[in-house]
Amino acid sequence: MTTNARLRALVELADAGSVRGAAERLVVTESAISSALGSLSTEVGVPLVDRHGRGVRLTPAGQRYVDYARRILGLHREAVLAARGEVDPENGAIRLAAVTTAGELLLPALLASFTAKYPGVECQLEVASRNAIWPMLSNHESDVVVAGRPPAELEHAKVRAISPNTLVVVGPPETAQRFDPAHATWLLRESGSGTRATTTTLLDELEATPPKMVLGSHGAVVAAAVAGLGVTLVSRQAVQRELESGALVELPVPGTPLDRPWHIVTQSPCTGSTELLISHLLAHRDLGWRTAN
Repeated sequence: MTTNARLRALVELADAGSVRGAAERLVVTESAISSALGSLSTEVGVPLVDRHGRGVRLTPAGQRYVDYARRILGLHREAVLAARGEVDPENGAIRLAAVTTAGELLLPALLASFTAKYPGVECQLEVASRNAIWPMLSNHESDVVVAGRPPAELEHAKVRAISPNTLVVVGPPETAQRFDPAHATWLLRESGSGTRATTTTLLDELEATPPKMVLGSHGAVVAAAVAGLGVTLVSRQAVQRELESGALVELPVPGTPLDRPWHIVTQSPCTGSTELLISHLLAHRDLGWRTAN
């Protein structure tokens, strides 16, 4: 078994929480996972897993090592894509990650336009929370991230393009007549959402502690607002249809609207196929992107 396969076994064990789970994810036998983990521990020189009840768990050394394993695997995949992209970028692959709203709102049009011109490029997209996607870029598990402002501590990455995004508070029309941000029910996104964090900051600044309802996705929050369950802070672009139809209205809240532009961030340097994507979206202004200053 190759070193990469051993590293993958360790990462999948950490993610799945068991040898059985890791084996199912990799479509191999449990004994193959156990053998890979044993060989990797021998190679490293310290135990990376130990027995825990009927299963195994990572040792402190294993927990430390698995973070490096993720980066090694991601960087190796990136190196392969970079080498292939150097020869033929129009027949390469791009690994994209996006926060939920960007994945629903921005990526479909962008990818449709790009793949129509470059059908040979394989675009792999993962949509997740803000807390999940930035580590993917740090660990070289993605080539492109589409989200809000990147963390200040992010290294070896570059903001390539930005797109306008305005956050507003919306609710059903009947709410506008008696709206009080301190007493209305606020509909919140899932834990890890950037919009949820911004909403929490806004309410703190208002010194308000209103009732809250947590829903699992952007779509659920918008649907709940339309149904009259509460108000929410959301991208104006994302609810343009509901605003135009009158199903939702913008509500006046001190400190809003908020300017929170979308960012496209890539590895630096990036692969040839990724560079092709950036050039395409900047050349097509109708997609709504411009070069970052």
